Amino acid sequence: MSAEPQEISQVTYEQLAALEDEFEEIDTQIIKHQYTLSAPSYAKRSALLATIPNFWALVLETCPPEIDQFIQPQDSQIFAESLKSIEVSRPEIETSPRSVSVRFEFAPNDFFSNGVLEKRFSWRRASDGWTGLVSEPVQVEWKKGKDLSEGLNGLAVQLFEARKKAGDFLKKDLKEYEALAKKLESANAVNTSFFTWFGFVSGRRYVSAEESEKAEKEYREKKAKGETGKPDETEEEEDEEDDDKDDDSMVEVHEEGEQLAIAIAEDLWPGAIKYFTQAQGMEEMSDIDFEEMEEDEESDDGEGEAIDIRALVGGKKGGDRKSSGSGAPAAKKQKH
Repeated sequence: MSAEPQEISQVTYEQLAALEDEFEEIDTQIIKHQYTLSAPSYAKRSALLATIPNFWALVLETCPPEIDQFIQPQDSQIFAESLKSIEVSRPEIETSPRSVSVRFEFAPNDFFSNGVLEKRFSWRRASDGWTGLVSEPVQVEWKKGKDLSEGLNGLAVQLFEARKKAGDFLKKDLKEYEALAKKLESANAVNTSFFTWFGFVSGRRYVSAEESEKAEKEYREKKAKGETGKPDETEEEEDEEDDDKDDDSMVEVHEEGEQLAIAIAEDLWPGAIKYFTQAQGMEEMSDIDFEEMEEDEESDDGEGEAIDIRALVGGKKGGDRKSSGSGAPAAKKQKH
């Protein structure tokens, strides 16, 4: 039997692109509506959580893998001993609901002098149509000999400021660029600490507010004329060239910075009570289960010394793991 002729689809790329735009606009409006609607409840929650000692340290103990993979043992120590609160907000909710700010408040500690570390991510559109979150690097004021980022945080800030002064966020003929690129060539200099995240700029290149505003205006105008859709071959070749030109990965200190911000804002923040409850539930583990797990950790080759988070949040620094109670969760092991 001969196959029946297939009907030729009359759907155009312009129609598909327009539909995708509709879904994106709907998602944006959902973010805006949900944020506005839930704001009073989050304010109430923050007031309650402020009365629970070490709440956020315990939340980070049971956080999802997308976040936990970047938390090193010494980071856990800082969180356990000095983290007071985490706050997520959307400061551009009316104009750019996808933009987000993550604020960490700390008590005095041995590692840095900042009382607050706030990382703001702005949703931007580039002149070539790319959209995503970009962020200015935040300076962590490390105390002498305590820089867990191994210099990456400071170098990222210096390069950003040098490029900002030059008016070119892709400028490479700078001593600051050479210094950071050279530092990142070291295999041990990548994600040595969660705090390296504060040096993140962009997964592609930094897009200024001015460029984004202009690009957004042009995009809306094209959309109104129905000109958005599949590019021709010439445009595709130009896009590939632009991608190579805009690649700034050689000097990005935290390649997963955008994904980490989204995970904190959309998972950790709304699910904080759930993660805290899970941390408390770990206390129900039996002595036998805990001891077996501890023996397994000690037998792992190359894993290094374990950090006892629950002992830390309980006011202890090291010592016998079992002193923190029979229900203590697994220690966070050294990562390489």
